Amino acid sequence: MAVDATSAGAILFRDTRGRREYLLLKSRPGDWEFPKGGVEGSEELQQTAIREVEEEAGITDFRLLNGFRREYSYVFQAGGETIHKTVHLFIAESEEASAELSHEHRDHQWRDYEQAINTITQDGPRDIFREAHRFLDDEGY
Repeated sequence: MAVDATSAGAILFRDTRGRREYLLLKSRPGDWEFPKGGVEGSEELQQTAIREVEEEAGITDFRLLNGFRREYSYVFQAGGETIHKTVHLFIAESEEASAELSHEHRDHQWRDYEQAINTITQDGPRDIFREAHRFLDDEGY
């Protein structure tokens, strides 16, 4: 029997000397990903995304942008159960240059779009990242 799980996170960007850069975190297995994590209690998806950015990246000076939310799903095995996870991704703009890692991640990097799109290993997040980048272009960020 499959168990449903819901996570939320954010594609965090900053402007560095006129160049847009995105934050990627290196997870324990070695995947590069966006800050994200499981919804706790009665949290709204946005609240989860904000908490996870603060916890995983150590960044507090940022804001979620309106008008963008995408999701992707995947299935994995854990503790003898099949988990069907849906991840909701928002876009967040950081005013802060430094990031402090939590214990959940080994490394972090701010990367420009070309570097980032070539670093993200999973199709779901990569497709959403491509959409997020276009959204930011269209909105004039």
